[in-house]
Amino acid sequence: MWNWVSDQVFKMLWLNELAGKLVELVGLSLKSRLGSSLQFFIFDTIKIFILLSVLIFTMGVIQSFFPPEKTKVLLGGLKGWKGNILGALLGTITPFCSCSSIPIFIGFTTAGLPLGVTFSFLISSPMVDIASIILLMSFFGVKVALLYVAVGLVLAVVGGTIIDKLGMEDEIQDYIKKMEASAAFVEELAWKDRVRFGLDQVKEVAGKVWPYVIIGVGIGAAIHNWIPQSFIQNVLGEGNPFAVVLATLIGAPIYADIFGVLPIAEALFSKGVPIGTLMAFMMSVTTLSLPSMIMLSKVVKPKLLGVFIGICLVGILMIGFAFNVLPI
Repeated sequence: MWNWVSDQVFKMLWLNELAGKLVELVGLSLKSRLGSSLQFFIFDTIKIFILLSVLIFTMGVIQSFFPPEKTKVLLGGLKGWKGNILGALLGTITPFCSCSSIPIFIGFTTAGLPLGVTFSFLISSPMVDIASIILLMSFFGVKVALLYVAVGLVLAVVGGTIIDKLGMEDEIQDYIKKMEASAAFVEELAWKDRVRFGLDQVKEVAGKVWPYVIIGVGIGAAIHNWIPQSFIQNVLGEGNPFAVVLATLIGAPIYADIFGVLPIAEALFSKGVPIGTLMAFMMSVTTLSLPSMIMLSKVVKPKLLGVFIGICLVGILMIGFAFNVLPI
């Protein structure tokens, strides 16, 4: 029963077969590069948008129970590793990319929350969320999905703890410190309002991410069918000791969320790229994208920005190398 659920619900093999039939209807062979690429593109695009809509709606409804004001109250009384754990966990139900997490990070900072807690949130929010669990299960299976989420949460907690111990509160930009925290009244929503909020989230997030999904699926299709496997394995395969470093550096300048990254990771996985290298690539893209770092530089001073980037880089590299060695 679980195999059937995994194949038909999460991996949507029925949709892959349907995409293949559509390609054959237009006279293309699935054995040809063009036909196989078109099948990959149709299948992954439709699958991602189905999952995206369902997941964003579900997370939107959950998120309606945790508006920023209530979240500040929940986190305000916690310090140390307990606060970091809760900050990381709350990051799993918030926006899907790092750029949209930064305004919430500013709100937490102006509310006077401990710096370590806010950074645990900032690391966790784009890297690990409920959506990533389901999406990773649909592409790579349960084990990889759970491992990715587990190590992502550990990195968020450890990173926040280190920043807290360093005592870098003075490294927040001065204008952020002068901002006053809002004391908005938290209104209890009716279920119809929560549903409406979930639907609005689908419209808003899908409207922002669809170009990156299309680009990601297109790149994945090209990797899957047009780039020789020998080339991919030479660059990112087990034979290259610097593959994890290279994957991390390649991922950092790219701006995308989990929806845009997974088609590329799936194609690389099919070419024999080890799971640790893929984890490093995905974490680098979602956490250290160049636009996000530019936005964050307007909020924190260079020293704290450098520490944040350094912690994330070291953590991502350690995770990548470790998972390439472990038998998974």
